[in-house]
Amino acid sequence: MTELSKGLILLVEDERPIADLVRLYLSRDGFGVHVEHDGTSGLAAARRLRPVACVLDIALPGMEGTEICRRLRAEGDWTPVVFLTARDDEVDRILGLELGDDYLTKPFSPRELVARVRALLRRAAGPPDGGRVRTLGPLQLDSGRHLVTVDGAPLTLTPTEFDLLAHLLGRPGRVFTREELLAGVWGYASPAGTRTVDVHVAQVRAKLGPAAHLIRTVRGVGYTADA
Repeated sequence: MTELSKGLILLVEDERPIADLVRLYLSRDGFGVHVEHDGTSGLAAARRLRPVACVLDIALPGMEGTEICRRLRAEGDWTPVVFLTARDDEVDRILGLELGDDYLTKPFSPRELVARVRALLRRAAGPPDGGRVRTLGPLQLDSGRHLVTVDGAPLTLTPTEFDLLAHLLGRPGRVFTREELLAGVWGYASPAGTRTVDVHVAQVRAKLGPAAHLIRTVRGVGYTADA
């Protein structure tokens, strides 16, 4: 197995000891790793190298990680993004999840970061059911084309939002707990991560517009897709 067999990861982290440690663990797992230490260089590298995933510190000199992600998304680049942050308040976590796919709060386990990157890439590779189309009321999700429409109008979803919706639509009427969704969609299970599920469900509902009612909260349990 060569170093680049799993693809290139862009790591943008200004704390060099953390960058060196993360690069070591990602490289050991078979990824190629390109490192930048400021936001401006990070954005340029993302545009130039087209990595399979980005790991972005939020607090960067020159340009914050969230701004890097915002600019990439505005250009139609939906490369999976994991944010690293020392900020532990809810506003920053929600901002990160609205733009990216996952986040870790410092200090973090480099092994957990590698596991989350792997999970993101598995989801980005597409579901095993090929071109299956799921329909619920005016909502249609085409796995093969990675397309979601409401009354025929296409929606723009992040990879994680798409996978969350696909997971719920896979078994309409079935109530999933937050822990089940975290394990099934994000690839890991931790009670501390269930807020991630709530934020993404809220984002999906906001984008569904008139079909938002199809994603229903079951109080004290979790979520279901039900007409």
